[in-house]
Amino acid sequence: MIYEHPLAYVLGLEGIALMRAYAGEHDRAFVEARLAEIRRFLDDGSLADAAVEVARVDAVEGYRIWSRTYDGPNATFDLDEPFIREVVDALPVGDALDAACGTGRMAAYLAGRGHRVCGVDASPDMLERARRRVPRAEFRLGDLSSLPLPDASVDLVVCALALTHVPVLDPVLAEFARVSRPGGHVVIADIHPEGVARGVIPPVRLPDGRPGRVATYRHLVGDYVRAALAAGLQVRRCEEPRHPPGEPRERTGVLEPWDVWPWALCDLAPEAAHAAVAGTPSMLFWHFQR
Repeated sequence: MIYEHPLAYVLGLEGIALMRAYAGEHDRAFVEARLAEIRRFLDDGSLADAAVEVARVDAVEGYRIWSRTYDGPNATFDLDEPFIREVVDALPVGDALDAACGTGRMAAYLAGRGHRVCGVDASPDMLERARRRVPRAEFRLGDLSSLPLPDASVDLVVCALALTHVPVLDPVLAEFARVSRPGGHVVIADIHPEGVARGVIPPVRLPDGRPGRVATYRHLVGDYVRAALAAGLQVRRCEEPRHPPGEPRERTGVLEPWDVWPWALCDLAPEAAHAAVAGTPSMLFWHFQR
């Protein structure tokens, strides 16, 4: 079980903000405001007993639940699609693998570009929706660490928003390299490890209504590089787009339901959240070549 306490989260944001102030990014008034806000939070009885016990759900079960709403509004799609399209649109048409294809979001795009597409996912529920969405593509049930494809069978592998849900990268990157033809391309997009560290982890509601989080792992940039090089993949490009500086959001002062944590918790301490997040990487993008 995961113990999620809103007070712990907002105090964590305050702590990150204060560390940045200590490094010279903010002035004395900012520091004093953060310390005063921490005192107010500690005196706020509404937060003291608001902790939630959250189940850790494996990826197959989590995506089975999530499949019903996965194609709803998702701001992350607006972040990963431009990079993927920029890389893929410059490549010749060929045989493409949508690895961890989910409901077929990337498969639909790849098929639209003229690629012969095979999608692989470990969730039968996601695959059912993908088949309806992209009837001209082929979809197979399988695991990223043991892809149901022959050696050197694709020219392009695309994997979006999936690798933070595998515990170890090495076998997955090895499989991407195995199924790629010489000169083939591997394009990966995922949540940045800094985001994972701040709790950017998909929430789901279990059938009995209990809260759950899809099992998520924090892979550092070096973890990807080591796994890719060991698999015979070369780095062509790496991007870490940053959250825009912008302005702090409006303070709500309202503890929202668990389903919108941790994002809604940031609105309890918007100045601290802004200082903790602004300028940090939001996504991690890779272009490898075999």
